[in-house]
Amino acid sequence: MRIRLACEGDAQGIASVHTESWKTTYRGIVPDHILDHLTTESRLNQWEQQIRSDEKDQILIVAEDEDGKIVGFACGGKEREGKLPYEGELYAIYLLQPYQNSGIGRQLVKRVVLHLETCQMRTMIIWALERNPACRFYEKMGGIPVQTQWIRIGNEDLAEIAYGWSDLTSFDR
Repeated sequence: MRIRLACEGDAQGIASVHTESWKTTYRGIVPDHILDHLTTESRLNQWEQQIRSDEKDQILIVAEDEDGKIVGFACGGKEREGKLPYEGELYAIYLLQPYQNSGIGRQLVKRVVLHLETCQMRTMIIWALERNPACRFYEKMGGIPVQTQWIRIGNEDLAEIAYGWSDLTSFDR
């Protein structure tokens, strides 16, 4: 397994992981009609733009298998909403289902944390749907639930939880 910065040409693999992860992780949580209509193509432009972004405080990293196929990714940077007292944010982390619970997610998060620290950010949050099985992963990594809010996906209101880390210097390395 190789963890590296995303580069030109990675958008297709990232969009595929993003789409497939949503379909496996959120089935039974997010309305089926939303998941049934997700396509890699619908996510492609978002990730092409992210790769081309020159935001110095943001990072996008990928996990590749031994054949060079992207099987996961994570991205983070400056906290986006300004509602909570956190400087950094883990925007997203997704792994294809066969690679979950293998330690890759932990490696991806650690790389984002190192980047945030390099940017002088000492705290971090991530927002996750309350019923997302990854919530246990965030708690195992030291995240503390700090706020809940409601978001609308399709025609349903879903609870979203912010997990916070108030001191990245004590983050489990």
